[in-house]
This record gives sequence, C-alpha cells and structure tokens, in this order.
Amino acid sequence: MKGLNLWILLTTFVVLAVISSRSHAQEPFDHFSTGFSLDGAHANVTCERCHTGGTFQGTNPTCVSCHSSIGVVQASAKPVDHIATTDLCADCHTAAAWSPIAYMDHSSAKGSCGNCHDGTTATGKPPGHPQSSEQCDDCHTGTAWVPVVFDHTGVTSGCSGCHNGFDATGKHTDHIQTTGFCEDCHTTIGWLPTLTVDHTQVVGPCSGCHNGIAATGKHATHVNSGDNCDDCHTTTAWVPANFDHASIVDNCASCHDGVAATGKTTTHISTTSFCEDCHNNVTWSPADTVDHAQVVGACGTCHNGTTASGKDVDHIQAGDNCDDCHTTNAWVPANFEHDNIFDDCARCHDGVSATGKDPLTHLNTTNVCEDCHNNVAWSPADTVDHMQVVGACGACHDGTTATGKDATHINTTDVCEDCHDSTQWAPAVAVDHLQVVGTCGSCHDGTTATGKHPGHITSGDTCDDCHTTTAWVPATFDHSTITGNCAS
Repeated sequence: MKGLNLWILLTTFVVLAVISSRSHAQEPFDHFSTGFSLDGAHANVTCERCHTGGTFQGTNPTCVSCHSSIGVVQASAKPVDHIATTDLCADCHTAAAWSPIAYMDHSSAKGSCGNCHDGTTATGKPPGHPQSSEQCDDCHTGTAWVPVVFDHTGVTSGCSGCHNGFDATGKHTDHIQTTGFCEDCHTTIGWLPTLTVDHTQVVGPCSGCHNGIAATGKHATHVNSGDNCDDCHTTTAWVPANFDHASIVDNCASCHDGVAATGKTTTHISTTSFCEDCHNNVTWSPADTVDHAQVVGACGTCHNGTTASGKDVDHIQAGDNCDDCHTTNAWVPANFEHDNIFDDCARCHDGVSATGKDPLTHLNTTNVCEDCHNNVAWSPADTVDHMQVVGACGACHDGTTATGKDATHINTTDVCEDCHDSTQWAPAVAVDHLQVVGTCGSCHDGTTATGKHPGHITSGDTCDDCHTTTAWVPATFDHSTITGNCAS
C-alpha cells in the first residue's frame, strides 16, 4: 500500500514537473514583477517552499510571513536573543543572509539605545566617554555616532568634565580667569554670547577683565580712583556705587562738584572746597566738625541762630565779629576784644556774666568801671577818677587802701577834700581851718606854715585872737593879749 502511494506521488510530481517544464518553456515567469525579487538566498528556494498547496497568488511578501515560528512556511525566524525590533527584517538584513548585517535601520529598533549599545551586543560608551545617562539618542543619531548634537540634559557631570580642550572644546587661551564651572556663565545651546557672568566664578581682580578691552572699564569721566572696582561697585550692577573712599586718591571736591557726585548745596555755608576737613566719607551729614580755617566770611554769616548757634538772648551787647572774643576751638572761655563792646563795663562785669567789683576789697564807687580801669587788665587801675568815688576821702586814703596823712601832716580831721582836691594832694588847694585841730601856732610856726614875721608886734601864739582863717589881714586886735605898752 505504501509502495502504491509512493508511486502515485512520484507520478504526480513527474507530471507536474513536465507540465511546469512545458509551461516555462512556453512562457518564462518574471518573479520580479510580483514585487518580490528572487535574489540572494531566495534564488535557491523552490516555489513550493513558499507557495504551499499550489497557491501562487496572494502570497504575503513580508519577511515575517515566512520567517516566523508560527507562519505557514516556518522559515528561520528571529532567535530569542535577537534585539527588540519590529518585524521589518529587511530594514536591517539582506536576502543574501541574516548576518552580517549590512545596515541598521534604527527606526525599526524598539527600546532605548542602551539596550543594544552596552558594549556587548553593540558598541557601547568607550572608557573616555563623558558622564551621561544611557539615552544615547539624546546626543547621537541613528545614522552615525558622530558628529554629536549634545542634549546636555542627559549629562550628569559639570561642563569641564568634557569641555577640557581634549574631549570637547574647552576654555581658549584668552578666556578670562575663572573656575571650571562653565555652566555658571555659558548655556548648553551655545558658548557665545554668554548670557551672564557669575562673578563668584571669576578669579582675580575686577580690572583683570574690566580694562576697557575684555569688558567695560572705567570711562573717561570716571572719578580718580584705584583699579579695585569692587571697592565701590558690586557684581550685580555698576550703579548705584557704594564708594569705599579708601581707594580715592584725590580730594573730595574732584568728584563732589554737583555733577559727578553730590556737591555743596545752595544753602551750604560759604567755605573752601576742602570737604574732608569737616565731613567724613561715610556720610555727609551731620558734619564731624567744622574746620573754621576753611570757612569763608565772617562768623556772623553762620552763627546767626539759624545756620549755627548765634548770640543767645542774654549775650552782652557786641558786634557780630564773634572772633574778636571767641575762638574756633570753643565758645568759652572767651577772650574779649572790648573794641566791639557797645555798652559800659558793668553791663557784663556784674559778678555774674563776668568778674565784677570785689565787695570786700574794692573801694566804694559808682559802676562806671572804665573811668578807672582799662579793658586789658583790671589791676592795677590806670587811674582813679575821684568823680566816681562814693564817700569821704578818708574811706580810702587811710594809709592802707590808699595814701593817707603822713606823720608830718598837720593835725586835722579826716575830711581831706576840704583842703585837697582829687587832682593832686600837694600843694593843698586850700586849708579849711575848720578841719584843723589845735591852735594856729601848731602850724603857723614859720616852718609848717607861715608864722609871725620879724616885724610882727609882740604878741602871744594865739593867732586867732586877731586873725581869721579867711585872711591874715586886716587883723582885729585883741589888746588883751598885748604884753607891752602901747608906744611899743
């Protein structure tokens, strides 16, 4: 039975072969016209290997229709360790053989690049590759590894890890001195232009860049200063500047002229331009001191009670030339220049505002001090204007306070002024005999005062028996004292 069947099968095959042979001989079939060229390994495959059951039309031309473990033909299929791809085998393989692969169409690959490019299945990151994630397509394309278009979002290290001048472009020779934190100034889109300069990453002084070439420097009208820009400016903005005057090498007015920087206001007192002699460099107001050597004009232009302290309400009457009495170091004590005093001495010299009369030692006078004293020194008095003395002469002329009667003075009372005047003591202006104590002869003895002359009649020494104190002659004789006879 089996032999019969085998014979029938062989007979059928021979008949079909003859028919096929005749058909080809009569009309050769161009398989290319089907859209599936029989080239490579397919050139040696029999028709029935793909056209099962004698069915020629409607055969699926895709690779997977045959190269599948579940297809009709069940030709060699993707092995279990094949990389994850679509079923479009022709995207990578040729009809000649599965391997080697002539081309890899990455559009047919499934999953991330790192699934294959792990250094085993396919080329992976070389040892010197910059630190990055496994998302190769962040930087590379499916066409070629290079050139690379980096998606820096996948880079996990700092820029300088790659941008060191070897693996990738690094800082050029004329780059400003900085740290290696490129990302603090540059972006991953392009090195230039820099969007900002993070000055915390700059190494060296500001003037290393801000020299007018590498970066903006001091302009032509900049104040005269050193090159330590950060003494006044910040890295946030040039202005406003917070001046560190320690680096300023010129005087204040070279900047504080009302144009380059705040200068003297219209209400400023009249002075020279040496601001620093009164102000400090931390703040203008209030002034530390006023160096009066820099003030222009009279004291009264400022010391008027408005701009600066003026004369208080109980100040002595005086002119506005304050410096006639006061100094610029302090108001008190004052060294009075009396030339500007309009009032009498006692107006100030009352023992309260200024030294007055000593109640114990000063003689009794009026308050017209200037009639005796000068304005340079009280003592000694220049003179004594007796018109200003209150009281009798003896109140002073007692031999202690002032010259008194000497030992040879005639015996009198102490009413000096009855004989003497305040111009001079001697000679006496007159002798008020009412003030004389004793007999006339005690004075009129020819020595102290005129006495009896040689031709005087013989008489006693009681002068006032005949004479009066008003005048010697004419005399009114009192004959009772005559000791001789009348004829004598």
